[in-house]
Amino acid sequence: MPELPEVEVVRSGLERWAVGRRITDARVLDTRSVRRHDGGAGHFEQALDGALISGAVRRGKYLWLLLDTPGSDAPGPFPGTALLAHLGMSGQLLMEDPSATDEKHLKVRLSLSPSPGKPDELRFVDQRIFGGLSVTSMVPTLDGLPGGLGSEAPLLPQEVSGIARDLLDPHFDPDAVHDVLHRRKSTVKRSLLDQNLLSGVGNIYADEALWAARLHGERPTNTLRRPETLRLLEAARDVMERALAAGGTSFDSLYVNVNGASGYFSRSLNAYGREGEPCLRCAAEGRQTLIRRASFMNRSSYFCPKCQPVPRKR
Repeated sequence: MPELPEVEVVRSGLERWAVGRRITDARVLDTRSVRRHDGGAGHFEQALDGALISGAVRRGKYLWLLLDTPGSDAPGPFPGTALLAHLGMSGQLLMEDPSATDEKHLKVRLSLSPSPGKPDELRFVDQRIFGGLSVTSMVPTLDGLPGGLGSEAPLLPQEVSGIARDLLDPHFDPDAVHDVLHRRKSTVKRSLLDQNLLSGVGNIYADEALWAARLHGERPTNTLRRPETLRLLEAARDVMERALAAGGTSFDSLYVNVNGASGYFSRSLNAYGREGEPCLRCAAEGRQTLIRRASFMNRSSYFCPKCQPVPRKR
């Protein structure tokens, strides 16, 4: 599933290619991709007709396009509705020329007002149909701060109101995260994946951050000292910034940016997917340690048994 860096790559692409343009026509080709929209496919199309895309915003793995809709009575200078996108396992938002051949799994087509040098269609493609689009209302943020990266408005879609800030959010508070972790009776990796604590981290980047911070994912959170928590969060931020610079992580053609290009951070992974391969840090320090894999919540965790020792049972 796309994690924060992959979704941010898509958001920044939409900011360049779609913001400032009006939706002149919306067509739902598969109603399953708008199942989260109240009112059905017809209402979804009607809600988007004539809307101006005024911003592209992200919090964690959630992405939304701010909409200024004709006849909107939203108070103040901020838009009252948004087109919320969740990419799920295989969702893609692609900018295409209308003459381009339809993708095999094309689900929603949005025609945009012309803009010189830019494609005129925004397409939602989804092979596995775990993702989806919906037009939704905006609500105030609980802390009165901007809702996400890409907007200064203290608003976010109501479906995202319970999602925590992410590590690339300038208003993210690492000390507050440590305080919560220290009170919890949980484990470090499980908590990293809790989108209500900090958003955007998935299985791949959790393993990479834990490897970089020399912490085992089964470490009890209430044993973490503040410097350890801050080191882990900084490692997670660093790995996601490096992944963002590489265009995200692609293992197949399911994740691509708005131009259809894959990310290449998979070439830089230190732990995830490297079972049986040498730990690169240990090798650099003259040791020969192989990366191990362990089952975790119906998925896998990858770690170095030397520099990420399994915590002793208490």
